[in-house]
Amino acid sequence: MRSIWNGSISFGLVSIPIKLYSGSEQRGIELDMLDKHDNAHIRYKRINENTGKEVVWDDIVKGFKKDEGYVILEDEDYEKANFKKSRTIDIESFVESDEVADVLYKKPYFVEPQKDAGKSYNLLRDALKKTGKLGVATFVMRQRENLCLVGVYQDALVLHIIRFAHELRDPQKMKLPDTKVSKKEVDMAISLIDQYTEKFDFKKYKDVYSDELMKIINDKAAGKETKVKKTKSTPTAAKDLMAKLKASLDKKKKKVA
Repeated sequence: MRSIWNGSISFGLVSIPIKLYSGSEQRGIELDMLDKHDNAHIRYKRINENTGKEVVWDDIVKGFKKDEGYVILEDEDYEKANFKKSRTIDIESFVESDEVADVLYKKPYFVEPQKDAGKSYNLLRDALKKTGKLGVATFVMRQRENLCLVGVYQDALVLHIIRFAHELRDPQKMKLPDTKVSKKEVDMAISLIDQYTEKFDFKKYKDVYSDELMKIINDKAAGKETKVKKTKSTPTAAKDLMAKLKASLDKKKKKVA
């Protein structure tokens, strides 16, 4: 793997030189965009809107529109904005892991110690593992400030990029129902949840969609027609909720027996 950020993590006066590696990757079927008339590839070009000519990457700069013109930013300008944060992940506080809403998490990165940082790395890792807490920090990567949590995954420190509060929309703006649910219905739903509760093993979940799409691709290439059984989802009527919950419980009990 190739590191995407080099710097250090610090907590208190302890500094740990580290490298960051992307902790996840996109998996799926790569599809090309084609012209439906002749299957020719569709290409994207960077065009100068004044001349109509293509511009090479080396001639492209970034700018901020101000008044009638642009302020052009150079690489050193990003460094000047906050030099410390582009080099250091400074843990400012620690929180309980269950205090962070799942909706905040965006992307994980694995943390590797640099030379001679092994002991301080293990110190932070073992302390976080024992307390079950997460370190809260901000740092700059790719010209953007990130809010992050530092925790442990297996035997490695992992850094989770999380969303700032202003990045989340207000769910109260949705049209949410105010229909009342009885205590008996809730209790039965809890029983059903308890019946289906198990230790989480993410390895048992597979990307079935990609496999099925690949089968369709292979069938089409072989001139076969893929038959699909269509299903229609209908909401459970309020009067049928208890019956459906009971039937679900009975079905699960029979499966276990």
